Amino acid sequence: MNHTVLTNSCETLPGIGPTLAKKLAKCGIHTVQDLLFHLPYRYQDRTRITPIQDLCRNDWCVIAGRISKAEIKYGKRPMLYCYVEDKTGGLTLRFFHFNKQQIQRLNPGTKIRAFGEIRQFSSHYEMIHPEYQLLEEDSEYMVEETLTPIYSTTQGLSQNRLRRMVKQALTSFQQELMTLEWMNSEQLQQYRFQPLPHALTYLHNPPPDTCIQSIETGKHPAFQRLAFDELLAQRLSMQFARQQRSTLTAPPLNPDPQAKTSFLKALPFTLTAAQQRVIKEIEQDLAQSVPMLRLVQGDVGSGKTVIAALAAMQAIASGYQVAFMAPTDILSEQHAQTLLPWFSSLSISVRRLSGKMKEKERKETLSALAQHQCQLIIGTHSLFQDNVQFSRLGLVIIDEQHRFGVEQRLSLSQKSPCSQTTPHQLLMTATPIPRTLAMTHYAHLDLSILDELPPGRTPVTTAILNQEKRQLIIYRLQKAISNGRQAYWVCTLIEESEKLQCMAAMETAQSLKQQLPNVRIGLVHGRMNTEEKKKS
Repeated sequence: MNHTVLTNSCETLPGIGPTLAKKLAKCGIHTVQDLLFHLPYRYQDRTRITPIQDLCRNDWCVIAGRISKAEIKYGKRPMLYCYVEDKTGGLTLRFFHFNKQQIQRLNPGTKIRAFGEIRQFSSHYEMIHPEYQLLEEDSEYMVEETLTPIYSTTQGLSQNRLRRMVKQALTSFQQELMTLEWMNSEQLQQYRFQPLPHALTYLHNPPPDTCIQSIETGKHPAFQRLAFDELLAQRLSMQFARQQRSTLTAPPLNPDPQAKTSFLKALPFTLTAAQQRVIKEIEQDLAQSVPMLRLVQGDVGSGKTVIAALAAMQAIASGYQVAFMAPTDILSEQHAQTLLPWFSSLSISVRRLSGKMKEKERKETLSALAQHQCQLIIGTHSLFQDNVQFSRLGLVIIDEQHRFGVEQRLSLSQKSPCSQTTPHQLLMTATPIPRTLAMTHYAHLDLSILDELPPGRTPVTTAILNQEKRQLIIYRLQKAISNGRQAYWVCTLIEESEKLQCMAAMETAQSLKQQLPNVRIGLVHGRMNTEEKKKS
């Protein structure tokens, strides 16, 4: 059979219509193959019943017994309590959300099986909102035959429904899965790998004796088989991308020694040896007729911006335009403030494009860009828009490249009016990239590393402290500020989220103001407009 059946839409499976398909799409599941390779991120053991006397706090367990009593208690909010007993002891099931029908069915003497996390209240164990099933008198207390997979899902798509769909796909497409196996028996034996269909089935339904930790840490042979295939596919795709790039044509951008000398003399600092090395690598790339795709990695303050400026100057000196893209409006404004003084003495036109510009100013900028009156344009995602047209785009510079997708970078590089040439690309990041990761995930890129800081810059010290050391951090903040220094505190969320247990920016700012009353504390977050951010 042909494995192309696996690339069919999920809607080809019975019971999956357009509405359910949209929910699956939110999880990145579009095809049958996507569904099969949507692996669990953890597992629960529901393969045995634990006697109530053997329960331990924080464990996830299956218990079985009979209901002795069910009642509603009223306080700040009504709660449903269901008391369950087996031959060894008793347990409480507690519900914050319940309905009338639910109460009527929880009759004393009814057999019940429940699964949940064991909590301790005073000296008594309880489960809060457990999954439970009421059983007929002649029914046995059944348990699961395999470990229960837990998948990444979305609102309106329950775990049980997703499990049923995965099980249906595994059962229906076993023969098609066999066609995905590309190793022969000798290779499987040599690498001690399971056949791909077996590994996939195993990870969705591990047997009861499986060590859960070995799967969740990636050490199980079934997991390693899929990891090997994924890494191999990644490596091959990167090699293919590099080969494809070698078939493209880019405009050769020759260095202008005189312009470079004038530019460097005007700088209030001298370049480090690392900067000079990286600049030389870029100059050689830009002079080729094959598109450059180079990633410059260096810590904040290592001097990536001046390297980008020299690359831009080389393109402009060759008669081409440059697009300089940053992920945020604030960062693009900072780049503009840095680059404008550098290029003003060289009569190079630098403009900034922002989504918050007034219409008249925006039209003037777009017109200047299309007529080559603007040589360097700095912007954010606004540069992707269809009405942004270049006269002669030769170089694309992208700061914090991990904030942009591959398709976004590609769409910007395709804005050159000459369809026969591809602009060079220079990517920059301050994110440290281990060498082994760079060799795999970024194998399609050429990598330059700035491993030296300019004079006067001290290396950044990174430390991780737990929540218990919060007061120590605040003490150090106060000490640094009293010495005339500044500090910033970054939070992951704007509003408090009990689910993610993250600190919110507004609550943190309020807390710091109370603990540091003599310190001026500002607040900046994404929901503020530009004027509010500037005031802060």
